[in-house]
Amino acid sequence: MDDAAAEPPVASTADPLAQQRAEHLKERVYITFTALAVVLAQRAHAESAGRAASTLFIAVIGTLLAVFLADVVSHLAVHASLPTAPELRHMVRVSFGTLGAVGLPFAFMGLAAAGVWTLDGALRASTIALVAALAVIGWVAARRAPLSFGQRLVVLFGEFALGLAVIGLEVLAHG
Repeated sequence: MDDAAAEPPVASTADPLAQQRAEHLKERVYITFTALAVVLAQRAHAESAGRAASTLFIAVIGTLLAVFLADVVSHLAVHASLPTAPELRHMVRVSFGTLGAVGLPFAFMGLAAAGVWTLDGALRASTIALVAALAVIGWVAARRAPLSFGQRLVVLFGEFALGLAVIGLEVLAHG
């Protein structure tokens, strides 16, 4: 038997639903790390909850637009054509469907703007929520994979550790 026949299928032949889940999780990781970096920077520089929320909004929308453009450009490079209408709708859904990943930070900043929380408390809660979200994303990614319990823990710990590394880098940059 040929060695090539024994290799697993490449991503292009994978189940389309699995491919869509992978794309969605990847975009959630991007937007969560972006939001985490912005929230951490805001802890050192934010003047008000409104200002912090608008800065986060601008960063999130900018990141989503960049990801969307990257999808369009990579499609053009790979297929030598613009995406079809269904492909374009899929790209929009994948890119902008991740906005829910930053719902809690916006809710916390809304509470701070309403005077229910302090801005520092809202930003701290946002940091915790975003690092927890990274761990959840890792769990969702690993739960269907044929991994041992130990390997799943490594994936979860890796996501969590990277979140903590972002926090550490931001503290060094603004400390």
